[in-house]
Amino acid sequence: MIITRPTVHHVDVFATGPLTGNGLGVFLDTEHWPAAAMQRLTREMRQFESVFLSEVAARGATARVFTVDEELPFAGHPVLGAAAVLHRTRAASIESCSWTLKLPHGHISVKTRNLGNCYRCEMDQGLPLFGGAVAAAALHPILSSLGLNEADMVAGLTAQVVSTGLPYLIVPLRPEALARAAISGLALEALLATVGAKFVLLLDVDGREIRTWDNLGQVEDVATGSAAGPAAAYLCSVGLVQAAVPIDLAQGRFAGRPSRIAVVQDPAGRLLVSGEVWPVSHGVLDFDPRAIEP
Repeated sequence: MIITRPTVHHVDVFATGPLTGNGLGVFLDTEHWPAAAMQRLTREMRQFESVFLSEVAARGATARVFTVDEELPFAGHPVLGAAAVLHRTRAASIESCSWTLKLPHGHISVKTRNLGNCYRCEMDQGLPLFGGAVAAAALHPILSSLGLNEADMVAGLTAQVVSTGLPYLIVPLRPEALARAAISGLALEALLATVGAKFVLLLDVDGREIRTWDNLGQVEDVATGSAAGPAAAYLCSVGLVQAAVPIDLAQGRFAGRPSRIAVVQDPAGRLLVSGEVWPVSHGVLDFDPRAIEP
């Protein structure tokens, strides 16, 4: 039997038009779906992440985010993409809306604005959490896993873990080092865990450009909303950016898919991350995911 619901939407987040930015699958009406089905659908979509919405209400929903490898408690571009799809499907005639998405990390507030061909979306990532500076002895093997060394870092700046839901080890690099970085080996995730980080974020502090990957280095992310907030918080903390001044971050150039992410830290210290979400396609599933075996 063909299932006419739920609907699946393909959108591009932090994009400047269709087929730019970071692709995302957004699945609606996913109540009672097993995690195994969500994981396998994410792998089927071949996007960096997919988001699954349930308990959709007038101004929000429960959301679960999966990469091809695992479920995440929070991720940035799935939150914005999900909010844009909610606006399209639940409030198409309204220009501006506010949403609350319930993730394992917590409740995330998102504002959306219908621009006609796309949606401008802004999420409140809250206050950043800072870890201590990472000592050279712990940092050295992490840099080696990236094909880098301490001389590739910006003089006078230290690596630090910053989180707005996912803890990133932020490594400030010179531009030429950012260009040649690449993950090798299988040890990076374990090495990052020793300093309290989930992923590594390489930051060109002058060019305002970032790079991040899955921890095996198999896929480079082209627009990472969960990393953009910590990157902006780091720039503010070391005095390179003033609070309340918008920061434009570039990402995805090395993966052949340039993306743009805007971040501002408001006077209270909260990080607001925004970008455009462009619809690409939508359709229905021809099977019932509730029947998928683990």
